[in-house]
Amino acid sequence: MAAERGTAAEALVGQVVLPGDLLLLPAHYDEDAEGERLRLSAGAAPQGRLLCGPGLRRSGAGLLVTKCGLLRHRPAGGGAYWVDSQQKRYVPVKGDHVIGIVTVKAGDVFRLDVGGSEPASLSYLAFEGATKRNRPNVQVGDLIYGQFVVANKDMEPEMVCIDSSGKSSGMGIIGQDGFLFKVSLGLIRKLLAPKCEIIQELSQLYPFELVLGMNGRIWVKAKTVQQTLIIVNILEACEYMTAEQRKQALAKLSGN
Repeated sequence: MAAERGTAAEALVGQVVLPGDLLLLPAHYDEDAEGERLRLSAGAAPQGRLLCGPGLRRSGAGLLVTKCGLLRHRPAGGGAYWVDSQQKRYVPVKGDHVIGIVTVKAGDVFRLDVGGSEPASLSYLAFEGATKRNRPNVQVGDLIYGQFVVANKDMEPEMVCIDSSGKSSGMGIIGQDGFLFKVSLGLIRKLLAPKCEIIQELSQLYPFELVLGMNGRIWVKAKTVQQTLIIVNILEACEYMTAEQRKQALAKLSGN
């Protein structure tokens, strides 16, 4: 059987996996009839839900690799597996927070470039407090930080700038000042991790504003243009620097 030719997922965590590789789930896991819930055998309590992240697809009793990169695993809850790759092309995913650039104003809908294969749509009513009379002041070229509510291969991606309670929660039009640049999706995931050391170290260097989009776009604004460019250069370089090299670079900039 195909499952016999696979490799245990736990044994490959942190190693490079290639498209077509089959990862077998741990022997003590067993899926239910719907293939969604992960349970312990021998009559134990339910373990929770297994999350299949980017670069992986369910295949029978295991996971099929669809992208080249490092296999990662988070054991919390029901567990999660994903492939950490250096790809730069973004594929919209429902729930992702991204930075889009307004390219067209077409009636009641804005079209945004989000770095995917096609533009995303954004209704003028998808802003906090927006009504037919109180429309948001959005112009072509503006940067919008929003969230995908529709994202699949058969439909046009759709964004909103409000959460489930109708509040902006930090989403909306990004200020005119600042600097927008693009990095790999792997670096974005690293920067969005809880208690990211890179962000903590930079915050001790200069005060600055930072917006991170899952589509690989970063917007940053510091007190001066020089400080903004220094932060941009560090963020771009930290993808290829070790923690020690990064700390030495920051120490030189701070004068220590």
